[in-house]
Amino acid sequence: MSTTPLTVSEIFDLAKQCLLNNGCNVDNAEAAARTISTAERDGSESHGLFRLPGYIKSLRSGKVNGHAVPKPEPLTPAAIRLDGDNGFAPLAIEVGTPLLAEAAEQLGVAVLTIRNSFHFAALWPEVEALAAKGLVGLACTVHTPMVAPFGAKKAFFSTNPISFAYPRPNKNPYVFDMATAAKARGDIGVAARDGHELPLGIGLDSDGNPTTDAKKIHQGGVILPFGGYKGSAIATMIELLAAGLVGDYFSYEAAEADNKDGGPARGGEFIMALSPKILAGTDWGDHSEAFLTKLEQMEGIRMPGQRRFENRLSQAPRQINSELVETIRELTAG
Repeated sequence: MSTTPLTVSEIFDLAKQCLLNNGCNVDNAEAAARTISTAERDGSESHGLFRLPGYIKSLRSGKVNGHAVPKPEPLTPAAIRLDGDNGFAPLAIEVGTPLLAEAAEQLGVAVLTIRNSFHFAALWPEVEALAAKGLVGLACTVHTPMVAPFGAKKAFFSTNPISFAYPRPNKNPYVFDMATAAKARGDIGVAARDGHELPLGIGLDSDGNPTTDAKKIHQGGVILPFGGYKGSAIATMIELLAAGLVGDYFSYEAAEADNKDGGPARGGEFIMALSPKILAGTDWGDHSEAFLTKLEQMEGIRMPGQRRFENRLSQAPRQINSELVETIRELTAG
């Protein structure tokens, strides 16, 4: 596979210009480009420029509002509902997260529900933003069916990701962002594109048979939940939080409503913020840090998020699939 070196700044500029040329205004283009370039900065190829053609398909089909103006609505002092105005989620998250943080800092616990938006990215940016303010963050969302519930062979859940961040004073937060599927669909798509096989247990082919062929899983097959019935139960919880509690589409409803343009589907996101200072007291940092330090000092331990934080420090250009770069440049040119 040939690659093209691009700095993080060049990735942002490329994504922004492509979005601007395909129907986004500046606010929406910059928010989505920040999300994309952040993923590439942190080494998450499957959630970076790899997603941009999907963004463009949804703009060109008219499904997504590239000029969306997210509208927050306080429901109670501790609950905020935000209507994404049928735009991409990054701008809605940027509008809603500071409001959520302010409420949690005052009340100890607060919830943000985002409706009518199109989430197509990693989940760690929103919870890391909360951790940067000294808050614990939890977020989850749904998409369209890709994952078979435990014991089934037909997709019903999305990959139903969940992210969590816990602040560590003067250190990077403890943070994870994971699909409740055995592997994120974006990672399977990259493996399929690059001709890589996957371990058994990741998914089934179109006939419902276990396979290691990423293409057979990605094209017509289904993904399996991680941990069997345990992952299936957590995926169900996420459907209920991010769709039932938010008042937006469950995964199967998102699929029924989608125009199948190859871009993101409409759905909701559930984000919770908690103040450890209020809930645990002023010594929360020292107490939690003692636990996390013991954990990370155990032999063989690699803390979640560690690779992303290490990648973030590199100023070197990122090596981007050349065919993808050419596709994006063609989409930018129209």
